[in-house]
Amino acid sequence: MGAGALMLASCAGGTAGDDEKIIDRPDFTSKTGIFDIEALEALGRVSEPVVSPDGTKILFGVSYESVEENTSNRDLYVMDADGSNQQRITRSAKSENNAVWIDGGQKIAFLYPVDGKGQLWVMNADGTDRKAISSVENGISGFKFSPDEKKVVMIGNVKYARTAQDIYPDLPKATGRVVDDLMYKHWDEWVTEIPHPFIADFDGSSVSNVADIMADEPYESPMKPFGGVESFAWSPDSKTLVYVSRKKTGVEYSVSTNSDLYAYDTDSKETRNLTEGMLGYDTMPAFSPDGNYLAWLSMEHDGYESDKNRLFILDLKTSEKTDLTSDWDYTIEEFAWAPDSRSMYFLAYKDGVKPMFSITLDRTVSLLSQGECDYETLGVLADGAVVTMAHSMLRPNEIFKIAAGSDKTVALTDINGDIFKQLTMPTVERRMIPTTDGKEMLTWVILPPNFDPNKKYPSILYCQGGPQQAVSQFWSYRWNFALMASNGYVMIAPNRRGLPGFGQEWLEQISKDYPGQNMKDYLAAVDYMKQEAFIDADHIGATGASYGGFSVYWLAGNHDHRFAALLAHAGIFNMEAQYLETEEMWFANWDMGGAYWEKDNAAAQRTFASSPHRFVDKWDTPIMISHGEYDYRILASQGMAAFNAAKLRGIPAEMVIYPDENHWILKPQNAIMWQRLFFRWFDKWLKPEATPAE
Repeated sequence: MGAGALMLASCAGGTAGDDEKIIDRPDFTSKTGIFDIEALEALGRVSEPVVSPDGTKILFGVSYESVEENTSNRDLYVMDADGSNQQRITRSAKSENNAVWIDGGQKIAFLYPVDGKGQLWVMNADGTDRKAISSVENGISGFKFSPDEKKVVMIGNVKYARTAQDIYPDLPKATGRVVDDLMYKHWDEWVTEIPHPFIADFDGSSVSNVADIMADEPYESPMKPFGGVESFAWSPDSKTLVYVSRKKTGVEYSVSTNSDLYAYDTDSKETRNLTEGMLGYDTMPAFSPDGNYLAWLSMEHDGYESDKNRLFILDLKTSEKTDLTSDWDYTIEEFAWAPDSRSMYFLAYKDGVKPMFSITLDRTVSLLSQGECDYETLGVLADGAVVTMAHSMLRPNEIFKIAAGSDKTVALTDINGDIFKQLTMPTVERRMIPTTDGKEMLTWVILPPNFDPNKKYPSILYCQGGPQQAVSQFWSYRWNFALMASNGYVMIAPNRRGLPGFGQEWLEQISKDYPGQNMKDYLAAVDYMKQEAFIDADHIGATGASYGGFSVYWLAGNHDHRFAALLAHAGIFNMEAQYLETEEMWFANWDMGGAYWEKDNAAAQRTFASSPHRFVDKWDTPIMISHGEYDYRILASQGMAAFNAAKLRGIPAEMVIYPDENHWILKPQNAIMWQRLFFRWFDKWLKPEATPAE
């Protein structure tokens, strides 16, 4: 698809033919006084705070789920910068997303579907006079205005793969896909389209002169499967757009993480590579307010997607590149420039939480704010104050403000306060547990509400996925520790080897050592906690998803009677099959050490020799397995094979397959079903005197 191929028109209207039921905040009265599935589903999900240009207002979204409609909806709210005067400004049947201030704060631009396709809309700051200003044939999934608001980059899909009809036009009903290279599927879709950046002129009321700045290039920008508008940065003078792309296809794409930053000149239409020779992921570009620097996140090694994210800057006058975090032993998650262009704010996992830091151009790092929470998003005001979100294991995201020069957070929203006032919540404790190699491991222990140390409690070991994703103060709507503990379980959540926040040596140890030290860390945590008088040592379970599911399968054959029940979601069971079934080969090559047929590759041979399926002869523990059939990262056949193995071995087993879910369980009714099955299974085996609810 070439320049101008996005079909655009201006159309005015209300909510574009909304005929579905509008989802409002549900009425909730707790029947139990503890955090249960009903309370979880009733929560409002706060997201994307955006500060107005003059710093006086904050725009944000709140989503609610409808179990009846089996969907969720996000509406927009506006409040004063001190949290007062909160007002809902949309009430629509579909979600408003990617909302930003334009026209000096007089208007708001956002994404909203028309006939099922996302389009660019504009409305007044109070939510009135909304109208669609694009009519893109395939829809758009994101946008970002230039600083002068005379241009906008929009993310639109272009055709990628050949259809049966392209090859044989006389077979209009043929559905076969002809594949001749790798990356034919990704995450949860067959790749038939890829995203491209389209730049259009904007006159305040409509867009025109649309151009695909990567016309005829078979590359993605942003990168699948999760890239978005953070992949684009406009220069302060609005003359340059920097975008992220990995300009590779097929096998070359599948084995490489080498993305680059490309600068597109809107006048000359020329593109140049700003990070040529930098071999890993280069992502999240951001110009300094004065236009003198470009900052971005950069990984050093090609093929290592969990490498340290370094914070780099490019001096646009001298072309000098500088790693500001060369002396910082942690990976950066997100950053934003300070108004003076001489420093930045950033978020990074450290010691089990995700605090907020600042860093100057001379590499001085300072801790700004830390508590038993994780921060998300950075909105910087003109005076240096920061608007952010924070969550913990006991509360979902709310919006906070941190004044410049202060380390104190001020809550601006309390969307779910009335729900939590009705509940007695669990307690979260830090434990430093000795490991088998003489180190100490932070382990979160989540105790049930009204915990009585004189009682015996069943417990569950939580095995993290990733494999290099943090076990921090995260809040999950499925792997929710507060919910699990409120059902009467002591949750044990170790920060085992391979997790961020404890330095690169701790993080990187897991690579090419899946069945090694990190599994010893899990068992060390269980053995340590079994010494507590309140732990029922005969009724301990283990659970996890993805790499956590792999961990459960591996532990099933190597736990030496420590566990009484297991539950694995979307886990790797047969590593040889996984090596050839997955799509992102860079991941398999780096973590497994290479291909299983490389007989001279000691790392690979060691890894594959320890695949969980090789220990099925030692399985003796009841196991539940769940998987989604749209999961192309770890195919559902992995779960089916594990279930079949358990049944053939005579092991009590149960399996649930979701034909319409991917690596995650996202649809509200499926999510509730999964939670019910989770507790039914563990209650059956870990609470022998309980009668599991259907």
